[in-house]
Order: sequence, then C-alpha cells, then structure tokens
Amino acid sequence: MSEFQQEGLITTIHGFYDLFNREEYVQNLEDKLMEFSRHVQIGLLLPSLYGEIHVPNVLDRMIDEINQVNYVRSIVVALGRTTLRKQFEEAREFFYRLKKSGRDVKVIWVDGPKIQKIFKKIKAQNIDIGKPGKGQSVWISLGYFFAKELCQVIALHDCDIVTYDRLLLDRLIEPAANPNNDFEFCKGYYARISPTEMQMKGRATRLFVTPFVEALSRVMHLRNHHELEEFFRYHRAFRYPLAGEFSFLTRLGKALNVAYDWGLEVSTLSEVHESLTPKKIAQIDLCKNYEHKHQQLSEMDASKGLHRMIVDITKFYLNYIRSHGMPIDDAFIDMVQRTYYHTALTFVKSYSDDAESNGLKYDRHQEEQTVSYFGDYIGAAWEQARVQRGGTQIPSWNRVTYSVPDIYSALVAAVEEDNR
Repeated sequence: MSEFQQEGLITTIHGFYDLFNREEYVQNLEDKLMEFSRHVQIGLLLPSLYGEIHVPNVLDRMIDEINQVNYVRSIVVALGRTTLRKQFEEAREFFYRLKKSGRDVKVIWVDGPKIQKIFKKIKAQNIDIGKPGKGQSVWISLGYFFAKELCQVIALHDCDIVTYDRLLLDRLIEPAANPNNDFEFCKGYYARISPTEMQMKGRATRLFVTPFVEALSRVMHLRNHHELEEFFRYHRAFRYPLAGEFSFLTRLGKALNVAYDWGLEVSTLSEVHESLTPKKIAQIDLCKNYEHKHQQLSEMDASKGLHRMIVDITKFYLNYIRSHGMPIDDAFIDMVQRTYYHTALTFVKSYSDDAESNGLKYDRHQEEQTVSYFGDYIGAAWEQARVQRGGTQIPSWNRVTYSVPDIYSALVAAVEEDNR
C-alpha cells in the first residue's frame, strides 16, 4: 500500500519497497539485519498446532523461507494441542529442519508432562495461568526465552500463513532490532484480500474491532472520560489490531501480562500502551497481501469461531473500562450496542464503495447481517463479564519470578530434557 499517511499517535512504516527493485531491497534489508545481529541477538517465536505440520504447502514453505535468513539466532516453537509423545517427537523433528550453524531451535511441548508440571508449580503459588490456547503457549515460550537470556529482540508470527515470504520476517524484525531508532514494540499489518474469491477478508477487524473501538472512543469523549478516550484512540491508530505478528525488546516482554484467550492481540496492545510512550511504538506494512485460515461465523455456538473471538475481545475491553474508573450497567451496554451498530453500518458502506471501485465482490447484505450478529455478541460478552472475577491475563514473567524464584531454572530443565 504505497501511501505515506501518518496517524499521529504512533509511527507507521509503509511498504514503499513495492515501488523499487524487490530483490535489491530484500538483500539490502537482510544485510542491515545481519549487521544489527552482531550487536543484538534476535529470536523468533512460532506458536503452532500439531495439525499444522500436515497442512500442505504452508509450514514447509515457511521453513524454507526462514532458512534463507541468517540473522535469527534462536527459534522457539510453542507446540499446542498434542498430548501424545509420538506426535511431539514427530513435530520436533519437523521443526528441527530450522536448525543451522549459529542457530538454536527448541520445541516446547506445552501439553507434555514436564511443562504441565511447571504449570502446577506456578499455580501452587495462586498464580492464574489461564486455559490452554495460543496465549498460554506464547506465555510459557516467552518464559523460556527470558530464562535462557537468548535474545534482546523477539519476533512472533503464526504458522498458518499461506502467502508467507521471508520479507515478512525481515520487515517485522527490523524496527525493533534497529539501534538507530527508539522503537521497543512493532505491530505488523497487511491487506487481507482473497485472490481466489476476490473478496475482503478480516471480518473480525473490519466489522467489529475497528467500528467498536471507534464507537467507544466517541462515547468516552461525550462522557469526558479523557483517559479512556485516549486509550481507544490509540487502539484506533492500528490498521490491523488483530494481526498476530509483532516484535519487541525482551526487557519490555518480561513486563507484559499475556491474555490466554482471543483477546491476546488487543490485550498486548493495551499492555504496551501502559508501558511505553507512543514514540517507542510502530506499526509496519509487512506484505502486499496476507492469507491464512479463516474462522467461521458460528452464529449458534458461542464456543467456536468468530462468535467466541468477538465475545473474548469484547470482554477484554469491558473489563478494561471497569478497571479504569467507569462503571458499566445494562443501560450502558444497550447504548454501546446501538452506537456500535450505527457506526459499523457506516463502515460497511465504505467497504462496499471501496470494493466496487477495486473490482472486488462484496455482499453488503451479508456484511450487515454479520454486524447485527456481532452487536448481539456484545450483550453475550457482558453477561459473562459481569459475573467473572478478574480478567483473562496471565501475570508477567517479572511478576512470576518474584513469587517463584527458581521457575526459570525449572523451565529450562524441562524444555532441554524434552529436546534432548
């Protein structure tokens, strides 16, 4: 997306490389990253499900692309959804293809007995480690990074990216690894267009998070709650807040609480907002287009798909509002639902016009129906949030090590033994 608009709150790094020789750009960027890696160690965290190693032409391509770069010194794979040792060993050998001279690779068997023992050790100190899922897997894997003191910069991206290219990794890491700027956190963004269906994707962001955050920022402005208004304006500045790709400095990562549900991405943005001034935060256009697996709407089942995702994200925002000085009641939720619905319909009109001018297919009726469902999910989220104690965040590793001083050594021993 070759344009140069800045939102004003955080720095946006655009994709101007599209205008020039791509191969020359990639070579120059990787030369820079190699130079940076002489001064800061760079790590990569890959949350993966066991089943993803059997998806044709996705992880194999990703491994081939990553193996073309030499600046990543350590890779940690957070392997979830497998309790069978045979499956863990299969996945471990699969990801060991990432090993090369000067690079260490470890696979963390999140559901294995050794890591489960680590979880029990932490829970024994009345520390809530949440429920199994991507957030919990990311959190325990970050603990291993911190325990080993492997890296000063860590990047994270998913393992289901159909259109993966090493340029995505190069660009994701560069802002945080570059010693010539002040960035401590960088969030990726990208276009989400299906090249086969010729349609816009990313419904959770387009039809929910963006208009929901816009609606809440307006509500806070009208109620003169300037702190919360600024918070939601900050979230509104991110072009793809639900993107699962970001990079950060290790010292920042140690202080971040990590959400264990679908609120992981918006929770991370909120934690960064609490920890950093805006000038230390960036977002970067990672690639021309991004394709991965899509969630079903799941209108009738709140435990799956976009239904669960929207509920979890909404609960995070509602809990944040309550914890920052604004009470919530049924009347407030009714007002927010109506404000969201009105706001989202204006976005649908904009998406429709955008799609028509670009020759994309767009079912405006279906999009408006989806907005209606999402509005109902806000009410469902409130019903859950009003009776829950606390939120869905796992405490930061700085907090955990205070209560369990020997946890790092125990975690390292567990991971090393599984990988021996």
